[in-house]
Amino acid sequence: MIPFFSARDVEAAVTPKRAYDSVRDAFVAHARGEWTMLPKLYVTNYPAGDFRAMPALGGGHALLKWVTSFPGNPERGLPTVSGLVILSDAETGLVEAVLDAGSVTALRTGAAAVLAAETLEASSGVASVIGVGVNGRAAARTFKALGRDVLLWDVDEERARAAAADLGVGLARTLDEALAADAVVTVTPGRTILIPEGSLRPGQHVSLMGADGPGKAEIAVAELQRGRIFCDEWEQASHGGELAAAVEAGVIERGDVTELGSVLTRDVDGRRSADEITIFDSTGLAIQDLAIAIAAYERAGELDLPTMDL
Repeated sequence: MIPFFSARDVEAAVTPKRAYDSVRDAFVAHARGEWTMLPKLYVTNYPAGDFRAMPALGGGHALLKWVTSFPGNPERGLPTVSGLVILSDAETGLVEAVLDAGSVTALRTGAAAVLAAETLEASSGVASVIGVGVNGRAAARTFKALGRDVLLWDVDEERARAAAADLGVGLARTLDEALAADAVVTVTPGRTILIPEGSLRPGQHVSLMGADGPGKAEIAVAELQRGRIFCDEWEQASHGGELAAAVEAGVIERGDVTELGSVLTRDVDGRRSADEITIFDSTGLAIQDLAIAIAAYERAGELDLPTMDL
């Protein structure tokens, strides 16, 4: 019988701190060639949304995530992100577990955003999260789990206020206050430029988590060029992430961008000075989902999970 992890089960199995550690280990394993993946495949139905297929292999397991992004869904009372994660045994090919994709995505997105900040920022000062949907809340929980002071901001002030009260974190009075934090995480739909040219100050770090598909952007191309640029994985980010517009315009090339995993393995330097602006572009990697799925599966015996027979 195959266990099924609902969103609540995934959250019960994997704490934000466990997600952080697991995603960090996955970045290192991928950088060393021990874990492998293919860039996500998009099946689009714009302007409504898109479907994404994401495979990965590592740690004795294989994974396929079938997940959607439909930005208009909240107006219908539906989640923006939905889908399933299938975890298999890498030696036999047999399915081991099925998990809710939205909760897996939120945990790994929050973990990656904070991991980049902790790795690249100049100091562990105040952190802000802009956009308090499911993924933004996950980032705030992860910062809090690491003992950081956190401010939230959202275009919907009441939603931000409710999230801050629920999570026990601070509330930024304005967008400018949120953008002034030492470490900034943006988790918006990516339809609006939040960070125009000249807005980041020396020493700041920003993790750009919202622009995970073609045509999306949270930062101006000219502002990207002011900082030292990092990404989760070049091939994927250069085609479907924040970097895509800059690459298409010919102003950013492969040599201008450092993958986070290479910093974590200490093969390349991260931040090189206290005044350097560091910018992390995340498109979301299947190896991150694999890390969360494995962490959840390891606790399957401790939870009262429904099962299915394939």
